[in-house]
Amino acid sequence: MGSRVRALSVTDVRPAGTSNPPPQGADRATIKLSLFDTMFIALTPIQRLFFYEGDDLPPFRDLVRALRSSLADTLAVFTPLAGQVAVSTSGDGVAIDCSPGAVSRGGVRFVEAEYAGGADDVRRLARAAEHDAEAYAQLAPAIEVGALPVPALAVQVTRPAHGAGGGIGAVVVGVTMNHVVADGQALWEFIRAWAAAAWGGSKAGTGLVAPTFDRAAINRHPKAEEVARKFLRIFAPGLPTVNTFPEPDNALQGRRTYLLSASQIRSLKHRISRHSKSADGDTAPAAAAVTPPSTYAAVASLVWTSGVRAKNALDDADADAYLMFAADCRARLRPPLPAAFFGNCAKSCYARAMVGALRDGGAGEALARAAAAVREAVREQLADPLGDADRWLERHRALPTDRVVQVGASNRFAAYETDFGWGRPARVELASVFVREFVAVVGAPDGAVQVSVALDRDRMDGFEANFLSLSQASG
Repeated sequence: MGSRVRALSVTDVRPAGTSNPPPQGADRATIKLSLFDTMFIALTPIQRLFFYEGDDLPPFRDLVRALRSSLADTLAVFTPLAGQVAVSTSGDGVAIDCSPGAVSRGGVRFVEAEYAGGADDVRRLARAAEHDAEAYAQLAPAIEVGALPVPALAVQVTRPAHGAGGGIGAVVVGVTMNHVVADGQALWEFIRAWAAAAWGGSKAGTGLVAPTFDRAAINRHPKAEEVARKFLRIFAPGLPTVNTFPEPDNALQGRRTYLLSASQIRSLKHRISRHSKSADGDTAPAAAAVTPPSTYAAVASLVWTSGVRAKNALDDADADAYLMFAADCRARLRPPLPAAFFGNCAKSCYARAMVGALRDGGAGEALARAAAAVREAVREQLADPLGDADRWLERHRALPTDRVVQVGASNRFAAYETDFGWGRPARVELASVFVREFVAVVGAPDGAVQVSVALDRDRMDGFEANFLSLSQASG
């Protein structure tokens, strides 16, 4: 398919107050990568799309001006995003270079673009449950991570082609962040600060906790240096070249979005609690005081059970099925990191259950078994988050790919509160996914949770049937 988006202009945005490049030999400001950061060096960047619509949207020129100026203010607080991921000065490692010279020479690439269609066409992209993956990919700016140095952040703002002279009716803000620089939680803190700066017309950070970038608490762990070097040897043995992972083929991948209402989530939690086991191993009666699962655990259990029923319909009932999910470790490290830590601090955890336990029998029992497995994985694998760091990669590679369901992001990410001054987004989505099968969850208005699913096309209908059935069942 040909390009439906054309660039109108490309400029660089630097932190407000950035001066000219310092003299040669001036002190450099670099951030040494932690093992959490290095783990993502070969991965596709995080790409988020924010669709806005309405007849009262500002003229495109004014909208762009507001986004650029507020971005500059926000980068003055989130300085690493204006830098580059580069080979360290020693030549044998990788660091985030956010020195004044690097920032002054680069900054954040800011693309103004135009979509080949009118506002109604952009609105259809935003409203369709089935993703137009090709269009989505073109609405976010690219960051190629295969050769260092690599930018930390890029932004694209896309208007419809028709109606550009007056009211634009719709606009898409695309944000691409190099995953080496930070995880999803950190990205959303940046987005929140940027929107606050745009809305308030003042310096970013007003009313917000200032981010911290110090990775010392991670890097001083006994296994940190060894594991970080191990990841580099595997993913980037020939620096500055990085052995990037191949991107999924959109022709083989289906992508759809579902919305779970607050009442559906409450019902889901209630059913899981009702069918959960009490301390003595007996099934708890409906009136028993069983601690309900968190919203994330309930939704993850629903996604996992739906995936197993769609992917493993013919597998041996005694075979193992796995749920891979990311868990924030900021508060779990000893000593803990502050909640405002800006970087990567998420660990991949693996829940395990037998295929038959999730596939066969009643919906309530299957969901409760899934939730119990998630709870056990959290208990076992997060008590000492870095204790098994030297085995992370081997453990992941040992998983049977066709019996894994992978869930990312979090319902705690308040995606639909991203208001740059012209209202909340009509839709927020991932522009791309880094693996063939992946599920992303984010918070939606009124206590709902959005579930965006990427699966092989021949499994998507089966997943949907099970997802809708399990989310609506009363047993």
